[in-house]
Amino acid sequence: MNEKFCSFHNEKEFRDGQVESVSAGNSPPNDKNSSALLAFRGIPISELKNHSLLRALTTEANGWAPGVVSPEVLRAQEEWEAVQNIQPETGSQTDQPAQLISFSEALQHFQTIDLSSFKKRIQPTIRRTGLAALRHCLFGPPKLHQGLREERDLVLTIAQCGLDSRDPTHGRVLKTIYKKLTGSKFDCALHGDHWEDLGFQGANPATDLRGAGFLALLHLLYLVMDSKTLLMAQEIFRLSHHHIQQFPFCLMSVNITRIAIQALREECLSRECNRQQKVIPVVNSFYAATFLHLAHVWKTQQKTIADSGFVLKDLEVLAKKSPRRLLKTLEIYLAGVSKGQTSLLGAQKCRGAPAPHSKDLTFTGVCDLPPHSSEGTWPV
Repeated sequence: MNEKFCSFHNEKEFRDGQVESVSAGNSPPNDKNSSALLAFRGIPISELKNHSLLRALTTEANGWAPGVVSPEVLRAQEEWEAVQNIQPETGSQTDQPAQLISFSEALQHFQTIDLSSFKKRIQPTIRRTGLAALRHCLFGPPKLHQGLREERDLVLTIAQCGLDSRDPTHGRVLKTIYKKLTGSKFDCALHGDHWEDLGFQGANPATDLRGAGFLALLHLLYLVMDSKTLLMAQEIFRLSHHHIQQFPFCLMSVNITRIAIQALREECLSRECNRQQKVIPVVNSFYAATFLHLAHVWKTQQKTIADSGFVLKDLEVLAKKSPRRLLKTLEIYLAGVSKGQTSLLGAQKCRGAPAPHSKDLTFTGVCDLPPHSSEGTWPV
């Protein structure tokens, strides 16, 4: 049956010294070729190379010259080769997607490079004078332990660093955030409209990091790479795309990082840092707890983008006044999530028209509102 339905192409291949088959409708093979086929049957493969007929056919085939290739075939081959050479982004040197980067690996990168030029810019604490200094001394939070101040300075120094697209580690951080939030398995360009879908205002995320620097991206990385907070991040991300209550997710996150920086500089987190004998984990948890509280207020009080500035300002006051309360709420929430008992959004579904890009939204952040007191202003 196979011999009857073989292609004409296979018949030609046999004539060139390979396998002979008969296409449907063609004349049957002559006796000579039939006897040649029978001669091969029963011969072990290892002995075929020594068969005189096979060597004769091979010698004849060595003189074979390919026919003329049509222009259509050449064009198709060129197009296929072009497809194989496409890179996932401009300047990519590998076909392999970038590996995800953990928070600890990204942090280690900053711990090993020279940040002296950025460290000169930081102001570790708020400068207070007069009655404000006296009131803070008498009734304010305790000072950060001496052994923790280097770790605090590192946090503030990273907040001075911008996004450098030439640094491979910076690129991996961005791509990891994108993949974890969207579920994509493919790399993305460091510039493009896809960043607006994540809640940046434009095609270049670097332009939205004012006041928080690369620390804002490290906080997002912590949120999506920590198994305890990933579900929370994904739920808040879905809330940010609600057809009525939408907000720019990443831009909101940057503002919360600014609040965390303020709270650290104003020593609002010193008591908790001293208790845990750590700074970076406390700042990370404070950031996550503040984001969780914002999402809860946003959802339950039906806030919209027009309320963003006032919501953030109230959030800043609460976060500085009661950081321990926020941290405890986060602890309870994450414990419930791990048991499948807590959901920020519950059964809420995002129906209706899709949320617009962040560039179409009028968003007011912390830095866009007048400060509530002179102690709240500080240069970045």
